[in-house]
Amino acid sequence: MTLSTIPQPTLILPALPPALNPILVAGATGGVGQLVVGQLVAQDCGVRVLVRDRAKAETLFGDRVTYVVGNLLAPETLPAAVQGVGAIVCCTGTTAFPSARWGFPADLSPWDWLRVWIQGTYRDSIATASPRQVDNTGIRHLIGVAPPSLQRFVLVSSAGVLRRQQFPYSLLNRFGVLDAKAQGERMLAASGLPYTVIRPGRLIDGPYTSYDLNRLIQATTEGKQGIRLGLGDQLQGQSSRIDVAAACVACLGVPETLGLAIDLINSGQRPRTVNWAQILTTVAISPLAN
Repeated sequence: MTLSTIPQPTLILPALPPALNPILVAGATGGVGQLVVGQLVAQDCGVRVLVRDRAKAETLFGDRVTYVVGNLLAPETLPAAVQGVGAIVCCTGTTAFPSARWGFPADLSPWDWLRVWIQGTYRDSIATASPRQVDNTGIRHLIGVAPPSLQRFVLVSSAGVLRRQQFPYSLLNRFGVLDAKAQGERMLAASGLPYTVIRPGRLIDGPYTSYDLNRLIQATTEGKQGIRLGLGDQLQGQSSRIDVAAACVACLGVPETLGLAIDLINSGQRPRTVNWAQILTTVAISPLAN
């Protein structure tokens, strides 16, 4: 059985136009990005991944994708990544609260870590991958090099970007992660590029950071929860990484999602079959979309 024929009995994804190929996935080795790559490969799409660590990525994807080594915060590395692509799926991100993923020096003392948490100026001076850098500056760099022929730019954002002053999102935004994601969304909407934004809640299922591509393609929510989509940043709850990835891929084949920011959470009973084109079209033609 080939990778492209491994059955996914609970997910029906729309066929993607060949003109989208190759499809660039940024953040491909992250929890959602890995699953996006797996679902694209399952459809025999041409997939290009932008990664900082090629060796790590190759342990996941092998020879089923093409690799460009780069970083959204190193704009000189991006033209090679976007050359000739028909679509971009951006799954980059970092933690909401200060952590090693913010790119702090490895030798910080306990006192330095205390300063990181309480002194914003100090924190900003030593971080190299803070939310402001990753979700704002990095997205701006990627938008800036996107080819004029691009058919879709799908951005994974977050629930709460329009409710940053409300609990519990005010806590989540203590260090500016939702401010940065909101700015990334605004830049994309103003860019003139054809786009779709996916706004998940708290991510569950995975991340599948030690899986190979075969297992990523077969990843399943095991029928845990149903899918709720909405518009206007009004939903609150958990979101399966598997369903977030499926939504990103499905949007590429559903023209009605163009120009929308779609909320996604999981709740209730999961149906036996999830037809992504159908549920995305339903939310896209709802009165809230007008």
